[in-house]
Amino acid sequence: MRILSIDSSTDVLSVACGDGREFAVRDERVGPAHAERALPCIREVLAEQGWTLASLDAIAFGAGPGSFTGVRIACGIAQGLALGAGLGVVPIGTLEALAQEAWCAHDATDVLACLDARMREVYVAVYARDARAGWRETRAPEVLSPDAVPAPPSSTFGAGDGFAVHPALAARLGLARHDAAARPTARAVAELAVPRVLRGDLVAARDAHPVYVRHRVALTAAERAAGARL
Repeated sequence: MRILSIDSSTDVLSVACGDGREFAVRDERVGPAHAERALPCIREVLAEQGWTLASLDAIAFGAGPGSFTGVRIACGIAQGLALGAGLGVVPIGTLEALAQEAWCAHDATDVLACLDARMREVYVAVYARDARAGWRETRAPEVLSPDAVPAPPSSTFGAGDGFAVHPALAARLGLARHDAAARPTARAVAELAVPRVLRGDLVAARDAHPVYVRHRVALTAAERAAGARL
């Protein structure tokens, strides 16, 4: 199994290439420079593995939610590379990838994934992990104000920068543990993609789409004047 994956849903560009067990990884905090750095990082991880695009089984990407521009870039790059190499694509939700990171780093099996959505909102979803079946979505991704996020069971682990931008959120939800520095990574995206590739659960490159959740692509003049950002 050979998978290339990319996530650019946050200000960190993350690229990974591996077989499901061992990965070559590049993680760079690039701010708005995802598009400029993505292809050089992809070339680096492929070279480290000694693989070519044509030798891959699939390309996976963090489909969102997250930065509107970032998820579009990841989707577009995955589509372009997959079309050129005749490969299928695996879109992976970034909040599920965040839950995967929480499991890998903290052995968390019930996770409230929470990413800053700007405009005083957060993207949230809740996942439970089964040892055999993997992650099960118990609350679908949505965008909410921090005050509107419903409290999960206290044993739930909180993950994501939504807890850093809104530091009172974890206490309000009654979470015993959380990691505000956790983020979706390309390695997590690839790990989640592996069983889907094995099942043949891929999409054609032309059919891959970002998942925005908010469905807003522009601000009003008043919102811009107030300093709001998408």
